[in-house]
Amino acid sequence: MQTAFAQTYIGRRETINYEKKQYNAGTQNWKIKQDAQGRVYFANNEGVLVFDGVAWQLYPLPNKTIVWSIEFGRDKKLYTGGQDEIGYFSPGKNGKLVFSSLKDLLPKSEQKFSDVWDIVAYGDDIFFRTRTRIFRYHAGGMTLYPAVSWLFLGVCRDQLIAHDEQKGILVFKNGNWESYIDKPSLPAGFYITGITPFGKDSSLVNTAKNGNYILTGKQLKYWELSGFGIDNHQHFLSTLALTDHTFLISTYTNGIYQVDQNGKLMENISKKEGLQNSNVRCMFMDADQNVWLGLDNGIDLVTYNNAVKLINPAIFKDGGGFSIARYKNSLYFALSNGIYQLPIQNIPDLSYTNAPFKMVAEGLSWHISTVNDNLLTGRDDGLFRVNDGKLTPIATNPGFWIFEPIPGSTLIAAGNYEGVRLLDQKNDAFINKGNIGSFNESARFLAIDDHNNIWTSHPYRGIYKLSLDNPKAKLYTQAQGLPSALNNFIFKIRKRVVAATEKGIYEYNAQTDRFEKSEQFKDIFGDMNLRYLQEDPAGNIWFVRDKEIGVMDFSSAKPSPVYIPELSRRILSGFENVYPINEQNIFVGSENGFYHINYAKYKKNIHPLEVYIRKVKAIANTDSLLFGGYFGSANDDAKQAKTNIPSLSFRWNSLHFEYSSPVFEAQSNVTYSYFLEGFDQEWSEWSKKPEKDYTNLAAGTYTFKVKARNHQDNESAISAYTFTIFPPWYQTIWAYLVYLALIIYLLYFFYKRQEIKHIKERENELMLQRQKNEEEQKQMAYQHRLELEISEKEVVKLRNEKLESEIEYKNSELATTAMTLVQKKEFILKVKEELQRLQKSGRDTIETVEIKKIVRLLSDEKKVNEEWEQFSVHFNKVHADFLTIVKERYPSINQQELKLAAYLIMNLSSKEIAQLMAISVRGVEISRYRLRKKLQIPTEVNLFEFLFEIQRECMKGSATE
Repeated sequence: MQTAFAQTYIGRRETINYEKKQYNAGTQNWKIKQDAQGRVYFANNEGVLVFDGVAWQLYPLPNKTIVWSIEFGRDKKLYTGGQDEIGYFSPGKNGKLVFSSLKDLLPKSEQKFSDVWDIVAYGDDIFFRTRTRIFRYHAGGMTLYPAVSWLFLGVCRDQLIAHDEQKGILVFKNGNWESYIDKPSLPAGFYITGITPFGKDSSLVNTAKNGNYILTGKQLKYWELSGFGIDNHQHFLSTLALTDHTFLISTYTNGIYQVDQNGKLMENISKKEGLQNSNVRCMFMDADQNVWLGLDNGIDLVTYNNAVKLINPAIFKDGGGFSIARYKNSLYFALSNGIYQLPIQNIPDLSYTNAPFKMVAEGLSWHISTVNDNLLTGRDDGLFRVNDGKLTPIATNPGFWIFEPIPGSTLIAAGNYEGVRLLDQKNDAFINKGNIGSFNESARFLAIDDHNNIWTSHPYRGIYKLSLDNPKAKLYTQAQGLPSALNNFIFKIRKRVVAATEKGIYEYNAQTDRFEKSEQFKDIFGDMNLRYLQEDPAGNIWFVRDKEIGVMDFSSAKPSPVYIPELSRRILSGFENVYPINEQNIFVGSENGFYHINYAKYKKNIHPLEVYIRKVKAIANTDSLLFGGYFGSANDDAKQAKTNIPSLSFRWNSLHFEYSSPVFEAQSNVTYSYFLEGFDQEWSEWSKKPEKDYTNLAAGTYTFKVKARNHQDNESAISAYTFTIFPPWYQTIWAYLVYLALIIYLLYFFYKRQEIKHIKERENELMLQRQKNEEEQKQMAYQHRLELEISEKEVVKLRNEKLESEIEYKNSELATTAMTLVQKKEFILKVKEELQRLQKSGRDTIETVEIKKIVRLLSDEKKVNEEWEQFSVHFNKVHADFLTIVKERYPSINQQELKLAAYLIMNLSSKEIAQLMAISVRGVEISRYRLRKKLQIPTEVNLFEFLFEIQRECMKGSATE
């Protein structure tokens, strides 16, 4: 947004420029409307553009065509026309504007049409004008009025008027178009572009080529505009009637003209005067009486109703404004680069003066004012009288700041760079009587009390009192009651000399010779840090504090401050100056020229603010629009209905609120305060930020409230938005029922668990008792079994002992048998040897033959083997199949080795074994060695023990069986 100023009158209206890159839509704007809440709507190339003072929002048509026309109907819907599209915007369920098409109400053959140039609300009906059709939307249906070329459609003085290119001007009556002025009665090429009421019973008609006309009854009268550079045959578009009975007329090439009722040009505002361009497509006066302009490229707001205007003509060359004086029929402006004279007219508001400025003198001029019917000016190069546009020197001492007449005399006290000089006026001459006393400090501030004491202040020293009778000045600082020696400024208010200080207004007490807090002003100004005071003719006190200018208004029973934020940080700091002529003409020095304040108008413009909630979003991973700014219809100031309170799931418990107050010309002066009922404890501090976030809200119902306040401390009504956040699933009624059921179940579970535990404990006790009994029984059984086992072991022992004895006995028998066999064998051998000897000594007799038979019988191996077989059977029986098992384990053992093993088990000596086996003792040792190898016995293992171990295993196996 940029600010420019329009210039023809000396007071320049502020023009606010909204560029395309700011509102982010199409370049051209064709129609403008405003709703009940103050939002402004523009028919834009890219859709309907809405501005609420803070943010812009674009609503395109479904077919994305240019929006040429918009109009609010009596039903508060925003009717909209584009190309091949007619319909309306109204709020959807979430309060955002939604388009509804009416095209389907047309016959199929009529649903393709050209651009909709005009929309007019007439009674309950809505009329749409295209080039060849006028559509009437009535009672839910659509009526068509064809023509070769409809040129215009509008309402004036409660009549619906259309311009048919072939038939002339028509009026709508009883559902039909009737001729009002036929085409032959119109000027050639007549093409209406606008019509507005004019005077008591006439209308002002604008045309595209023929100029402007006054229509009275059915009579058209040419109305010529007069003024420098006006072309009466240019393309005029429309007219606005202003509250001061003047008119604004828009053009396609020269901006807008302000003219009076006689057509005389008062002001021309075009690109040169601050518009973005001079092609004005439409005009609209808003509720604050300011004028919006839809341009060929951009949007401008001309603050026609603004009571604050800048006076800074080119001749000022942006000089700083120090002082103003009214003298005779002129205003004199003292600036940092010269003095300028302006002839004034007899008009209430001098900002409408359009006479040219004239330079009186160049050079820095600190002050200008009238003293005893003389206009004096203090300049950097001395003190001068201004007369007939010329300067006459009075005192050439350097730097005169200020001068004040001393009451009851012809003397003038003049503060300069080096003290206070005393001047005496004698007729038209001024006598310089030199400095007052020895005071030589710079005296920029000066006031004279009722005792003709001269007071001056120095911002870094304190306050000085000078007297014509006392050459010595007295200094007052904090030791004499002032809050500080710094920043004290002396003024005369309400006929009292007062000091503006950092802690309010102080006054001198002559009885105590000290400064004290002013009783008269302490309840009004309090502890304000004041730098400047000036009383106006109405008794109001203008003041400057912290680079802000305001006025303490005494028009009501209780004085109240009215601030002028338009001038904040624009006044000439350190050289503040307010020159009040009357309530309509307050002049204020600024960094560049001066400002004019029509204070009477300014107070009237102070009206209650409106504030509304423009957007509510739930913010999470993705934003979700909950409310788009409209509670009711588009043109409605409705509040939120109880049936329209949204309920949000717990995951949407973080919300973003945006709000605005449609104060377009002074949005920077608006502050906001908010309060979330159900969460906040108190209202927030005032802030210019038009948005607020709340995150991680608990479940519940909340009401967000917001109010606005302007620089005059006027507060708006509260705007509110109520919503409910559902609890998370684990906090819902169903969850609580589940929790209750779970608690009951757990209680029952624990009860049953305790019961079961008790039962188990009882069972355990019984089981332990039973186990104890069983243990006792087992112990008894064990003891009994031990006793039985002992008896059985004794029996087994006896049996084993018996078996062992039997085995020993049988072994002895076997040994005896074996010995018998050995003896028998030895005997047989001896017999055999004797018989063989007899055989060898005898002859072949019958006896010899018989002896041979006997020898053969004694040598029979079969019998020997039978005897061994019989021995082995008895041995196996006695020794549990020992020989059989050894043979099975070691199949390579032969019969002789088995015999050796048996004899070893029988514990026979090597000699006895040698006899039984018929070998030598050495042969027995060799046989033992061979047996060890076949049995694979390690050298460290005894052969007998090895065989005995096998025999023991055999015995165990036999016992098991």
